Amino acid sequence: MSRRTVALIFGGRSTEHEISVISARAVAAQIDPGKFSVTPVYIDRHGRWQGTRCSSEILALDLAALLRSDDPGSAAARLDSIAVENASEPFDFRAFQEDADVAFLVLHGSFGEDGRIQGCLETFGIPYTGCGVTASALAMDKELTKLCASAAGIEVADSLTILSNEYFRDPVGACREVEAGFCWPVFVKPASLGSSVGIAKVHHAAELRPALDEACLLDMKVLVEAAISGREIEVAVLGNDEPIASVPGEIVPGSEFYDFEDKYIRNAAKMYIPARLSETESEAVRNAALVVFRALGCRGLSRIDFFVENSTSRIVLNEVNTIPGFTDVSMYPMLMAATGIDFPELVTRLLELALENASDSNNR
Repeated sequence: MSRRTVALIFGGRSTEHEISVISARAVAAQIDPGKFSVTPVYIDRHGRWQGTRCSSEILALDLAALLRSDDPGSAAARLDSIAVENASEPFDFRAFQEDADVAFLVLHGSFGEDGRIQGCLETFGIPYTGCGVTASALAMDKELTKLCASAAGIEVADSLTILSNEYFRDPVGACREVEAGFCWPVFVKPASLGSSVGIAKVHHAAELRPALDEACLLDMKVLVEAAISGREIEVAVLGNDEPIASVPGEIVPGSEFYDFEDKYIRNAAKMYIPARLSETESEAVRNAALVVFRALGCRGLSRIDFFVENSTSRIVLNEVNTIPGFTDVSMYPMLMAATGIDFPELVTRLLELALENASDSNNR
């Protein structure tokens, strides 16, 4: 049987651009060369699809080392420089459509996890890893995720949704509404960004407006959410019609909460796999993850994050990541490894699930 061609799509226009590049490098190293050949497809931060030479050069770059260096800004500069140097090589969309048997998506955040690239690939007729258009769009929006999960019986934190255009018309009124409806602290979150970009923990009224200013500049919709005092628990889910849930993992942040720098630069957080939960709590969290996965219509993979409240052991949904990180410090592959599926097997399974999903869709 001939090898299938995998289009490894990474980069993109989101604020998680660099993390996508690092994830793609890790995935490429684990793709079984006996079953698959890899064609890297790099989308630069302006949304331009770059040719093979540029994509291969970006994929070979050890961007993680640059991010953790004394000058993390050099990572973005190096990516932009490589794209400029190879600007004369156009991307061949016809060849891409004809040659790619399946796409492995490592596009985090906007234009990657939100259903847009999924719709593009369905138009091209190319199977892809992960969730479809609808589930991707729902899971990317934290407000809609909470609504779907709550309807399925999963607990969510109390929250208030603020539209950015309305906020900038009356920021004082928005702040008053938050102060009237919540006790401190609260979290301010852009509704549709990942990797903790733009998230702030607000301890008192003086911190609220700066946090809302920043979040509302990043997204059209922002959530103000009651803080849950509890353990941060993550579960990896894998599968299509019969998904499996991994052993839960636990994050102990190195700073006040698990922010972007804690995840990818300082690497100061502690991880416990399995999580420090009782057997009953662990089973309850795994079951909750499967309920959320099915409620949103997810396929392929997702990482589903919860809080287990300290005072009550209540399980509260935090968020759903349909294209979780695949870096050397990412929970999804580590959780799957702890469940008995190592990184190379995980990558193969994800590609097989993508092909299976496409076959099922064609037979409907």
